[in-house]
Amino acid sequence: MKDNREYRTMELRIASPAEGEEPSYIVRGYASTFDPYVLFTDKDGIAYSERIEPTAFDEADLSDVVFRLDHEGRVYARSSAGTVELWTDENGLGQQTDLSKTQAAREVFADIEAGNYPQMSFAFTVAPEGDKFDRATHTRIISRIAKVYDVSPVAFSANPNTSLGVATRDYFHGVMEAEKAERLECEKRERRKQIIRLLTEV
Repeated sequence: MKDNREYRTMELRIASPAEGEEPSYIVRGYASTFDPYVLFTDKDGIAYSERIEPTAFDEADLSDVVFRLDHEGRVYARSSAGTVELWTDENGLGQQTDLSKTQAAREVFADIEAGNYPQMSFAFTVAPEGDKFDRATHTRIISRIAKVYDVSPVAFSANPNTSLGVATRDYFHGVMEAEKAERLECEKRERRKQIIRLLTEV
């Protein structure tokens, strides 16, 4: 079965305790912002971007979002247990995770605090017909998210060639192929026009 999940990197912050207080074991950040961002630049120097609309999460399934490392393995917190909280505001989709409930979760917090997982990524799927492509700006506009699966601290920044997910790579591969075919067709038409002009001038 084809996996349509996509992955994006987000800011990761730790709630620092006041002097003399015990660590709160709270991790905060944005799973998504509503500002456009460049996903990658192709070999011709064309930058392909993405923008998530502020209403994209209005009907998204956020009922059971889990917190785990690098999108794999053990679950350390989850929204259905009340230890992962998600919300939307003017900036984007925010998350706050409580890693105080188990020893294993507190150890993950210590790894994050030590800088071993400097960024966070989230996994999601786009709803059917939930996106469109603006060819003038080479920007994919996502208007409807179907589901958010997890929020995951990651050891390395997302590599667009490996970390965006099959669905994203397939989407942009199709867009790029269509644009390339259109450019070739335009070049053919222009060559035909030039040939016709040369013939009529003889």
